[in-house]
Amino acid sequence: MSYDPLYYPYASRRMTTYARNGMVATSQPLAAQAGLDALKQGGNAIDAAIAAAAALTVVEPTSNGIGGDAFALVWMNGKLHGLNSSGPAPKLISAAQLQKLGYSEMPRLGFLPVTVPGAPAAWAELSQRFGKLPLSQVLAPAVDYAENGYPVSPNLGRLWESSYRLYRDNCQGNEFASWFSTYAPNGRAPRIGEMWRSPDHASTLKEIAETKARAFYEGAIADKIEAFSKEYGGYLRKDDLAEFAPQWVEPIRVSYRGYDVWEIPPNGQGIVALMALNLLKGFDLCERDSVETYHRQIDAIKLAFADAKKFVTDPKHMQVRVEDLLSDGYADDRRRLIGNQALTPEPGRPPGGGTVYLATADSEGNMVSYIQSNYNGFGSGLVVPGTGISLHNRGYTFSLDPSHANFLEPGKKTYHTIIPGFLTKDGSAVGPFGVMGAYMQPQGHVQVVTNSIDFQLNPQAALDAPRWQWTEGKRVVLESSVPGHIAEALARRGHDIQIAVDSVSFGRGQIIRREESGVLAGGTEPRTDGGIAAW
Repeated sequence: MSYDPLYYPYASRRMTTYARNGMVATSQPLAAQAGLDALKQGGNAIDAAIAAAAALTVVEPTSNGIGGDAFALVWMNGKLHGLNSSGPAPKLISAAQLQKLGYSEMPRLGFLPVTVPGAPAAWAELSQRFGKLPLSQVLAPAVDYAENGYPVSPNLGRLWESSYRLYRDNCQGNEFASWFSTYAPNGRAPRIGEMWRSPDHASTLKEIAETKARAFYEGAIADKIEAFSKEYGGYLRKDDLAEFAPQWVEPIRVSYRGYDVWEIPPNGQGIVALMALNLLKGFDLCERDSVETYHRQIDAIKLAFADAKKFVTDPKHMQVRVEDLLSDGYADDRRRLIGNQALTPEPGRPPGGGTVYLATADSEGNMVSYIQSNYNGFGSGLVVPGTGISLHNRGYTFSLDPSHANFLEPGKKTYHTIIPGFLTKDGSAVGPFGVMGAYMQPQGHVQVVTNSIDFQLNPQAALDAPRWQWTEGKRVVLESSVPGHIAEALARRGHDIQIAVDSVSFGRGQIIRREESGVLAGGTEPRTDGGIAAW
């Protein structure tokens, strides 16, 4: 990828990081260091990714946890491999049962939105297939942070306080007591710079490492999860856990100006980014800071989301083929809808986020794009007593409407927001990228890809650049760093423009690029406590 390594048109807190032997980019410096430790101990990029991911469940619990899901794109031996480790709804749950309980839509907190967690299985599967080090060695830094504690970083502290207020105001039942004793042990969220530790979390990580995650799905941990679920009216059972296995999937792609952009196929929403890029490749994006570029990107995302919300779900239940949604013919039809004025998105007729993201690379050419999540912050507000496991609330994206693509059914996977991305060119790896943050993720992917390819920004500048976020209808939120004349011009085109007071909702990303010389170039998100560890 060609760019000027010193070109920075936007205010940046960091410079692009360069290294040769290995690199780990995450939203938390302590997790990045855990990944680097794995590399220096003889591990590869896959070991580094697992080490960083496990550490992130401890050092950034506001966005992910042991009880969440995970996806990965792994470049190994000249081939890109996809792993979907998202879990289904419990077999005992159904929309009819929830409606009998008085629900007209999925609740956000408690046991009802809890689906089978996939993150521990992802670690074990990645380690078994591609790793070089024992899982116990790879998870050792995470265990140490949980057992001995670490000081809370600035962005983490702010998010923790926000989550604490949410759960304090909405989680009064006994089932939530373990969350408060684990994550607010002094009757409040830990303060910035204050030490926090979770011995139960450490014990659980040890069991996962020693049993290659089987304790979580078949053993003592599974027993504790089932007992907790039964006690408080949940539907998750041990056989749901025992029957779960991650799926190796073929990544999906579109060609964009000579590069291949790769994502995980549905039930993930990576297809949104690909559909939007398929529309944008029909336009010349000559200048980043122009109203035409912003307008076209925004309306392309609107159209892509309209289709995804209509059609994307568990692939076993999809009524439309992925290849049809990504076809050039369909893109041509949808592109014609993008004119000079803001459009109101509607789905077409195709033929026939709390999340953490990390990227790793090693000296052997291996690279990993990895993401895991509890969905909303800490997730369901539930922590399995004696384990430190915060259970996610991914089932919140199910619908109780039988006509909806994501209608709740037993054993079904729902529309998933977390998406890792990857770039290749002429069959060779360029590198992993990702932007975490619920429905901001595909929007962030589109902006990072166009920043990198169309405008040739280096990894750090591509992340630093001002962002926009479409929310619904014609409403678009802009970061305050977006030039004022752009905001005014977009408003004149019919967009409902709002200026954000902070950058919390605009995603948090990481990028690693491998140059032709073999040198690694990495950027980390300025909107969070991000860090790159390299050597």
